[in-house]
Amino acid sequence: MKLILGGYCLLIILGTLLLALPVATKGAGSTPLSDCFFTATSATCVTGLVRYDTFQHWTLFGQLVILGLIQVGGIGFVTVAILILMLSGKKISLSQRALMQNSISAPQLGGIVSMTRYIAVGTLVVEAVGAILLSVDFIPRFGPAKGIYYSIFHSISAFCNAGFDLMGGITGECSSLTGMVDNWYVNIVIMALIVVGGIGFFVWKDLQNKKFRFRKLRLQSKLVLSVSGFLIVFGAVIFLILESADGMFQGMSWDEKILASLFQSVTTRTAGFNTTDYTKMTESGVFFMICLMLVGGSTGSTAGGMKTTTLYVLLFSVFATFGKRKNMEAFGRRMEEGITRTASCIFVIYLFLTTSVAMIISAIEQLPFLTCLFETVSAAATVGLTLGITPSVGMVSKLLLAFLMICGRVGSVTVLMAFASDKKAVVSRLPEEKVQVG
Repeated sequence: MKLILGGYCLLIILGTLLLALPVATKGAGSTPLSDCFFTATSATCVTGLVRYDTFQHWTLFGQLVILGLIQVGGIGFVTVAILILMLSGKKISLSQRALMQNSISAPQLGGIVSMTRYIAVGTLVVEAVGAILLSVDFIPRFGPAKGIYYSIFHSISAFCNAGFDLMGGITGECSSLTGMVDNWYVNIVIMALIVVGGIGFFVWKDLQNKKFRFRKLRLQSKLVLSVSGFLIVFGAVIFLILESADGMFQGMSWDEKILASLFQSVTTRTAGFNTTDYTKMTESGVFFMICLMLVGGSTGSTAGGMKTTTLYVLLFSVFATFGKRKNMEAFGRRMEEGITRTASCIFVIYLFLTTSVAMIISAIEQLPFLTCLFETVSAAATVGLTLGITPSVGMVSKLLLAFLMICGRVGSVTVLMAFASDKKAVVSRLPEEKVQVG
């Protein structure tokens, strides 16, 4: 656990030092070290919260550093390290395999090396296909050189659920994809990359092995696909209802509203791109977006959040309680004991971290609590969406948001375990006594 946390911290430090070089910043001088640290953390943790517009502030060198951090952070630094060892011909030890298992949340230790190879090849293939598809629109729009570069950058950023973009030189500073709100082709390609990256590497493998037959999939894959599909459709419908009349979709045609609703539903769960102005959102829309961001993507993916399977366990534990069922069941299978306790622990940690930091930032910056909560959830769930306060917050708020991003990428439970003592598990049991709750 400590190695995983330490590896991400070292990667962030390296990125900070590279971005602090004068060659990384447009114009005279260099970027303040605190802002370099914040940007490196955001890129490594594939979040997308930025202090400066990526295109307008950073040179090509700086942009490539950010892109490299996104790529390594997206598939995991441990995965990259194992790949380097494999390419060098060195034998992967048992401890290194165990570290890889923890890093990508693998269900078992066996086959971890072949899975690492599968992740690397699959990532390159999907990102290459995404870049080719985007180039169909970007090359005629921006020219050959810029079109190819933009296609590669946005394909990697979308697949890794990072949310960094280069549209600042086209549609204005920190505009994201707002200039393409009516572009069905680009929207669909970006959404597809986000979804593929967010469902997880093990779901890909399972789908491929079972030839896309849903009934034969593992329970994990069934839960991920069903919950993800439901959240995308449900989220789009709710956004359409909440924001059409006097929210961020006001003045759009129905075609644009439908596309914008679908895109916001997909990107909210950890991708970080946006095609509309979030400062025009209703309060109900802001709160609903916070809920979706908190859920995030799926375990073992490039996405963050408390994960779709955690949501399923929490919700259906309620139904199991009302139905007086002793075990959690889904798709004709019984889940292991203790899974509800783990899911509850993850939910409470995310809730505690985001609300407590939001209260601190609200007090320091004198900003509305809901606005600050949106920012903290976006950081902890590695989403990268903002209501516009990130560029203006002070040093303490930047450090707190950076801490949340690290917790979100490494995993809140992993961070706590890294700082926990090495006590052995207590196997003795005290006498039982009933306690009434509720």
